[in-house]
Amino acid sequence: QVQLVESGGGSVQPGGSLTLSCATSEVTDSVNCMGWFRQAPGKERERIATRHTRTRSTYYADSVKGRFTIPRDNSKNNTLYLLMNSLKPEDTAMYYCAAKTLGPYCSPSPSDFNVWGRGTQVTVSS
Repeated sequence: QVQLVESGGGSVQPGGSLTLSCATSEVTDSVNCMGWFRQAPGKERERIATRHTRTRSTYYADSVKGRFTIPRDNSKNNTLYLLMNSLKPEDTAMYYCAAKTLGPYCSPSPSDFNVWGRGTQVTVSS
């Protein structure tokens, strides 16, 4: 089964930028959707950006739309990226890369994603 490893998290001041990377162990046709979720302390894990691997259709949560981007050429080196600009303190969370191999569509529910990385911490603070 494909494995995911995130990197690129860290601490940044409000208004700053970070780029997260998710390295996949292999390229497989079984993955239908990949993306990023985040979970802040005391809150539920939420979907922030996902991309269907075949249609390239991309979803962004309203909270990050216009600030976060999955680049078009995210398939290079078997790596999925998340470009994060204009970061806010409320973006502070553990960020997880996830892949979905079951069913043909992307999904808003974390429980529908069956492959997860261990996460990378993003802290936005002055």
